[in-house]
Amino acid sequence: MLALAFGFGFTDLYRQQGLEGVDRAFLDFAAAADPALRDPLVAARADPGALSAKEESALILELAPHVERFVAVLFGIVDDVAALKHRHDEQAPLFVVKRQFVQRRTARIGADEAQALDGPALERELRHAFGGRFDELTYASHVARWLQDEPRHARELDVALRYAAWALHSEAGREHTRGGVLFKAPARLDPANLIDHVERFPVQGAAAYRIDPRHLRRREGFRLTDPGTTLVHALDQANYCIECHKQGKDSCSKGLREKSSAAAADRNAFRKSVLGATLAGCPLEEKISEFQSLKARGYAIGALAVICIDNPMCAATGHRICNDCMKACIYQKQEPVDTPQIETRTLRDVLALPWGFEVYSLLTRWNPLNLHAPLPRPRTGYRVLVVGMGPAGFSLAHHLMNDGHTVVGIDGLKIEPLPASLSGVGTDGTRVPFEPIRDAMRLYEPLDERLMAGFGGVAEYGITVRWDKNFLKLVRLLIERRDRFALYGGVRFGGTLSLDDAFAAEQAGGLDFDHVALCIGAGRPTVLDIPNALARGVRTASDFLMALQLTGAARRDSVANMQLRLPIVVIGGGLTAVDTATEALAYYVVQVEKFLDRYRRLAAKIGEDAIRGKWDAEERESAEEFLSHARAIRSERHEAARAGRPAHVAELLAHWGGATIAYRRRLVDSPAYTLNHEEIGKALQEGIVFAEGLTPIGVDVDDYGAARSVRFARTTGIDADADASAGAVVLPARAVFVAAG
Repeated sequence: MLALAFGFGFTDLYRQQGLEGVDRAFLDFAAAADPALRDPLVAARADPGALSAKEESALILELAPHVERFVAVLFGIVDDVAALKHRHDEQAPLFVVKRQFVQRRTARIGADEAQALDGPALERELRHAFGGRFDELTYASHVARWLQDEPRHARELDVALRYAAWALHSEAGREHTRGGVLFKAPARLDPANLIDHVERFPVQGAAAYRIDPRHLRRREGFRLTDPGTTLVHALDQANYCIECHKQGKDSCSKGLREKSSAAAADRNAFRKSVLGATLAGCPLEEKISEFQSLKARGYAIGALAVICIDNPMCAATGHRICNDCMKACIYQKQEPVDTPQIETRTLRDVLALPWGFEVYSLLTRWNPLNLHAPLPRPRTGYRVLVVGMGPAGFSLAHHLMNDGHTVVGIDGLKIEPLPASLSGVGTDGTRVPFEPIRDAMRLYEPLDERLMAGFGGVAEYGITVRWDKNFLKLVRLLIERRDRFALYGGVRFGGTLSLDDAFAAEQAGGLDFDHVALCIGAGRPTVLDIPNALARGVRTASDFLMALQLTGAARRDSVANMQLRLPIVVIGGGLTAVDTATEALAYYVVQVEKFLDRYRRLAAKIGEDAIRGKWDAEERESAEEFLSHARAIRSERHEAARAGRPAHVAELLAHWGGATIAYRRRLVDSPAYTLNHEEIGKALQEGIVFAEGLTPIGVDVDDYGAARSVRFARTTGIDADADASAGAVVLPARAVFVAAG
């Protein structure tokens, strides 16, 4: 059971009076550790606007280590926090040696000379010098020690330098050290070629792109496809940051401003990238440079506290969600700092501590680094109805509660209840005591087995398994545990509940809200104005993604099913199109294997003839296709296991037609590329094809009225080699998803 220090109980962390007591205890704790800090902190809280941005950052960075130590004492995890910091500190030689030795000194060795070096021989010599062990940290630790007495270790340093030059500048060396951080230099950016290992090939005269088969990523179903980065890789990126908040040039947070005379009239104008994306930086103006400085120094809780100043719902941002910070990074001609990875890794490191979720939860309500609002405000008496529990809704709910208001959140989807011991909400909706969470991993569910809980809006049913949706449970607990909040699912605003009902006084049968906030999404489905746009097999991409997640069809043990046939064509060029293509292809494998399993079980009971006798001609065509493909996939998996290699399922899917994204403009003009080219790269690695310069003009149907193919006109001015008069491009398509508009 959680035993807090300073005389506090667990329930104090969720009460206004208790949080005020925690704050007073921290002020005493910090003053005892550094008496000179208390007066500046009290003055800053009294008038935070009096501080310049640099002064505020300096004070926050000075306070953050004290916050970390206080929280460690409060939760009784001093040794665990010290061990986590030690894990950070022991990697420090990597980044010192990388900057001062590997990058600076290898500049003296030309590329031709590096190519001619015998890297394996140099590695063997170093391994002997290292006592039989060779890895990046061992290399860095020895080089750091040798640099303290260079004359004595001149020969060893020469071998180490030549090895570094080979590893950094030769093709063989880069391949040999791939996956490490010490010998990895930031690549120069070519805006027209941001995706590696891409092949361009013709599709009926139009240009299309696919990944080099050697770089396919073998995906299995709907498990989490990207667990994020390791601690050492996150620290590498944090050390790559030049902490430009010190110069007031932290464009990752505040955006890159125009400097040209043409923009002099508007000093607040943001620059645009070569691809036309506005470089406005983080929409929350998160203190990115500051938190990365603390992370690099090993203060994980301090770094998370800085993140939570502006982004308390950071469980719903970060890696594979947002990257505006990367686009506006001060590095514009080379790879930017991967801030989303560092942010998510920082959160994961804190969550992995004992009581880590409770630490994170506390920092969203009490945060002494937030000089403007370190504590929630007292109750105002105002009641706000938040309609929609997606990212906008749950974020707004949190901030409204911290401002002292009572919030009721509703959503049209059915929201599954959490255990009362976690949420503090009983089956009848009343408040009950809840337990502290010692191990955040107990909240984790494998994504391919996880039941959709209904909470999270687009984050639940729109975003794919590239992102760990277990974070949604964390976000929900952050707000649902609070006594200023109530949550109701299955409530349609404008149907179940009207605006008049929301505003009407209680004595008139209304709910007596003071304000209604609509957080119901910004998208609407697009229906193409082309022949057969509503034929069977044609549906909107958002509808498909929502149905796939909410019905449970993606789960192998679910009886829910959606029929999907190959080939697949997705019309559009945004991230919704990319996600639809990857998920449709992954779902096809699950679908046909489920079909085969059910067919076999049913055939064992009633016989194959009885099953087939009930099929009409169209059903027989689809069923035979599904059975054939499922058997081929099973056979390939068996052969791969026997040969000890990955199963080449992606190649089979491509042979059967695969999934193609068709966009009316060039790949480099697509929203997905200009805003988040990494997602297109990841999709291509799963076997997706991207065809450019194609404008849909009609859907062709078969004898049953179902989609058979899509006809496209070549968009003029896209490809100089294309012949616009050569007629329409026809892509076979049994499933057509519209992700345009």
